[in-house]
Amino acid sequence: MQSRNDDVLYYSDYGRGYLGRFDTKNRQNDKPSGLPPADLKSRPYGITIVDGIVWYSEAGVRPNTLVRFDPKTEKFQTWVIPAGGGVVRNMMHTTDGKLVLTESGENVVALVTVKNTEKVAMDNNK
Repeated sequence: MQSRNDDVLYYSDYGRGYLGRFDTKNRQNDKPSGLPPADLKSRPYGITIVDGIVWYSEAGVRPNTLVRFDPKTEKFQTWVIPAGGGVVRNMMHTTDGKLVLTESGENVVALVTVKNTEKVAMDNNK
């Protein structure tokens, strides 16, 4: 479970196949209006938040994918994990905003450098 520092917690709901959201102020539990990129088969797992952007992995697709969710626009973006992912059970970020993924099925730790997130978001939404 991860927080954006605005009393909203995000969690990966593996069993039901979506990104969940819990507002601690009004005690509302829901999910973003759009479905995750892989639909309900996504099996989200590892999750972290960097600068207000939610990052998580989809373990139910082959190869696994890395998903970017912007809570302000409620837009999803997705990228294939080059090593396949196996199952990304844990995800964290470094102080400079890089993502660290543990790819248990591949016996790999991946380091993802996020470059110019504004340009990436624009390019994928064409």
